Amino acid sequence: MARLARLRLASACILVPLLAAGTASAQSAKHDPGADDKTIKIGTTAPLSGPVSAFAQIAKSAEAYFRKVNDEGGVNGRRIQMIIADDAYSPPKTVEQTRRLVESEEVLLIFGGVGTPTNSAVHKYLNERKVPQLFLGSGAAKWDDPKNFPWTVGWQPTYRDEAIAYAKYIKASHANAKVGVLYQNDDLGKDYLKALEEGLDGGEAIVARAAYETSAPTVDTQILQLKTAGADVVLVAATPKFAAQAIRKIGEIGWKPVTIISNVSASISGVLEPAGKDNSTGVISSQYLKDATDPALKDDAGYKEWLAFMDKYMPDGNKSDWLNVYGYTIAQTLVTVLKASGNDLTRANVMKQATSMKDVRLPMLINGTAVSNSPERFTPMTSLQLIRFDGTRWVPFGGLLKN
Repeated sequence: MARLARLRLASACILVPLLAAGTASAQSAKHDPGADDKTIKIGTTAPLSGPVSAFAQIAKSAEAYFRKVNDEGGVNGRRIQMIIADDAYSPPKTVEQTRRLVESEEVLLIFGGVGTPTNSAVHKYLNERKVPQLFLGSGAAKWDDPKNFPWTVGWQPTYRDEAIAYAKYIKASHANAKVGVLYQNDDLGKDYLKALEEGLDGGEAIVARAAYETSAPTVDTQILQLKTAGADVVLVAATPKFAAQAIRKIGEIGWKPVTIISNVSASISGVLEPAGKDNSTGVISSQYLKDATDPALKDDAGYKEWLAFMDKYMPDGNKSDWLNVYGYTIAQTLVTVLKASGNDLTRANVMKQATSMKDVRLPMLINGTAVSNSPERFTPMTSLQLIRFDGTRWVPFGGLLKN
């Protein structure tokens, strides 16, 4: 009897440490909906259809990069599952699809959603539900608002920073310019216009402002309006389809203004080639990512790394489309955040890591730049380089502009 009691006591002594170890293991990994020990589920909305479907390439290239990461063992042993929902660049559809991703698919976070009006439509919803809204495909200044929207982080330099850079260029190189602005009639276009006015000391140099709707078939009328006003410098604050139309129309009517296009439309294959390379020669924009068409990059280590990725994971992808560079790089940024989150895959910890990145060097960022932010300033990218199209490729000019 005494021997049996001793055996039971010994068994209990063995069992208690095992239970404690099991409890400690369970406690070491923390998960919110969308994550477990094997998977990290993320969601995105993208314009797979609609007027700006060119931007769908961002989601496609990001998803391809996550496949690469999964093939290499995932993030801390977990596979990334990315669900792409088509919102056709329509805010009501963005709301519908985002609610489905959060409430039905139960994703951990929303990532890389394209567009200012579309992201705006779910901005409050995601913050109220405390779901991270990370690395948006939009440069609207309002994403950097830690006090009122602590669950939203943009990625690229803001449209305001970009427009201020163009204003500095205009003042330095075209002191007596008469400026015309073609802008998309939403937060995207209005951010550019407001900042350009600020950068041009109140906007007295702006002689005409012409807005367009994304549902419009062309912007021909607006271009004629700017020409009639006597503009000799034109800022095209437009998405790719309309930027291409604007450049082509300017060429067709024999007008020769200095033309500046927003960097969201600085795609050779998606904008400049459709507009006509002759029409596009001399167009100015800005970059923060390396230009994959630049022959000077042939020996660049980061470019070689991206090229190997494209060859294996996007063999049919257009290597001259900068959106493939963009999607690749924001995906790398998210992987950096997820790795830093370790086994604490709660939404709160993901946000903590996403707002405390320090000097993260990524292969396709232009030299001299890195991803950095803080709880006080969420925007990770703040540097820009002005570029001019020479008929074949973008050529950088001037120094790196840091804000």
